[in-house]
Amino acid sequence: MTNTENSSALPAAPQVPASTPPGGVIIGLDIGGTKTHGVRFEDGVPVADESAGSSNVQNVSRDEAAANLADLFSRIGGGQVSQVYAGSGGIDTEDDAAALASLIQPHVPGARVTVVHDSRLLLAAGHASTGVAVIAGTGSAAWGRNADGGEARAGGWGYLLGDEGSGYWLGREAVRHSLGRMNRGLPADELTTALLQSCGVGDPNRLIALFHSPKTGRRFWAQQARYVVEAAAGGHPESQALLDQAGKDLAGLALQVLQQLGITGPVILGGGLGMNVAPLQHSFRRHLMDAGVTDIRVLDQEPVFGVLQLVAEQA
Repeated sequence: MTNTENSSALPAAPQVPASTPPGGVIIGLDIGGTKTHGVRFEDGVPVADESAGSSNVQNVSRDEAAANLADLFSRIGGGQVSQVYAGSGGIDTEDDAAALASLIQPHVPGARVTVVHDSRLLLAAGHASTGVAVIAGTGSAAWGRNADGGEARAGGWGYLLGDEGSGYWLGREAVRHSLGRMNRGLPADELTTALLQSCGVGDPNRLIALFHSPKTGRRFWAQQARYVVEAAAGGHPESQALLDQAGKDLAGLALQVLQQLGITGPVILGGGLGMNVAPLQHSFRRHLMDAGVTDIRVLDQEPVFGVLQLVAEQA
């Protein structure tokens, strides 16, 4: 049986205490733009924890997504599984969910497969059944739910239309910064030097062709965000400003959802950048607090561990 629920239109579910873990074998998947994180739970206890390449078909081809899922299941185990609960970026329609479920189902014959937007995992992993989850990873998005079962989203439009505050956005802005210095006749600074070395080119002008080349893509440029973080830690003012803007943009997504739902929090920040980059966290908190939001949390565990709560609610 395949259940392809769309995270933007889920019915209200009864709240089941997280202390009552679902039984049987459950596999949780958190599918990001860079990797697929899977955990196998047996009677509520994690017994296998593995990662493989991304299986998000917005970031990789369908064949590559299928191969990465096969790699993951070969290590995490398939077979007699009662349910798979997967969260992935880019799940905006029932068709999106069904397409991903069809790649998962062959590895778990007879299992119930539920596919939702990955921000739903984040809220559950933050020990909340209502509130707003903000993802800052390869991409960015916010999703929330209120006590009446109402749901709302902001962002999550993909790298061509948005993804402000994400790893890709920071990587792209690093390129724009370097090209701007070149156009003004300024020498390479620490951010530009690090970026050029990482990209294997000797001149900022070569970044233009590389950025538009099919040899690079969303994941490649998201990985360049690390050099913005490193330069900011070294006191580079432009990089510090970029991280501050990222936090501000992510806070803006959260505020949109809070307003739509008529709630005041909590707001939970997750994703690779959100969980690990302190200056971005500080900016995010500051801009939310300036808007009157006080219950602000940074995720303290990987989103995939929110699966047990979601399965319990679904039951």
